Amino acid sequence: MENKSHALAAGIFVLAVAAMLAGLAIWLTRDNTSYQHYELTSKDGVTGLQPQAAVRYKGVAVGKVTRIGFDPQIPGNVLIRIAVNDQAPITPGTFAVLGYQGVTGLAHVQLDDEGVAQPAVPPGPSGLPRLPLRSSPLSRLADQGPAILGQVEEATHRINTLLGDDNQKRFSAALDSMGQAASSVAALTQRLDTTVKERLDPTLAALPPLVGDARRTLKALEQAGSQVSTLAIDIGQTNKRLGAEGGALDQITQGTQSLARAADQFGSVTLPRLNRAADDTSRAARQFGRTAGGINENPQLFIYGAGRAGAGPGEPGFEAPKVQP
Repeated sequence: MENKSHALAAGIFVLAVAAMLAGLAIWLTRDNTSYQHYELTSKDGVTGLQPQAAVRYKGVAVGKVTRIGFDPQIPGNVLIRIAVNDQAPITPGTFAVLGYQGVTGLAHVQLDDEGVAQPAVPPGPSGLPRLPLRSSPLSRLADQGPAILGQVEEATHRINTLLGDDNQKRFSAALDSMGQAASSVAALTQRLDTTVKERLDPTLAALPPLVGDARRTLKALEQAGSQVSTLAIDIGQTNKRLGAEGGALDQITQGTQSLARAADQFGSVTLPRLNRAADDTSRAARQFGRTAGGINENPQLFIYGAGRAGAGPGEPGFEAPKVQP
């Protein structure tokens, strides 16, 4: 009887300890965060993605993957359900992409936002909002793999063609030509050395006297330049004296102004008087001309005077001249 009581106590103790451990585990793993659920649908594979995988927004953990299955709305697509913290800045421009951690192959959901509104994805049968899921870089690389392999194969074929027997012969001939050209260059270099030693060295030896002559010429040019500077200073002083107040230029200006005033006075006063005197003289000359004409026609005017003019034809008292026999 005593053994049964001990066994019962031990069983109760084990159950109590198990319950405490379960409660402790539940307490340690409790999550009081408020989540918003979203769905993602993709035609690409999701290898490496597991339930409870992390969901990150720009690298910051904001949720987890709650379910992975098939999309009943789009046959062949994978449906991923995620839980995202309410504090995450989900906007109409937010989109998702699968990210991979190093060489482990484990995947997670990476959320990002470019600030541009993304095309709206209609919700599925569950009514949860859906976020657009873009193809991961590995998926794009896998899609482009056949094209890359084709380009590699074509490049290999071209390399093999380039390295064919005929081209190798051409390369050998080109290398031989390059060797001959190098020999020619060496011979030309030797000739240049000989030319420098035999012709340029004497010329260089004759340069110092020429340099001395050039220095003397430069010195003479400097002296001439100093003389020109002195002459320029003298010319500047002369110009200054000419342009000073009361100088030659000032006196010439005053004389020109006086001459201009005299010309104006002659044009406005003297010239009109001369014109009137010329008009009077012209009238007197015309009168004198008429008088001289009358004397020439009738010289008796000096004796009898002008008298009365005879009657003309058709006038009373007209007498026709008598005809001499």
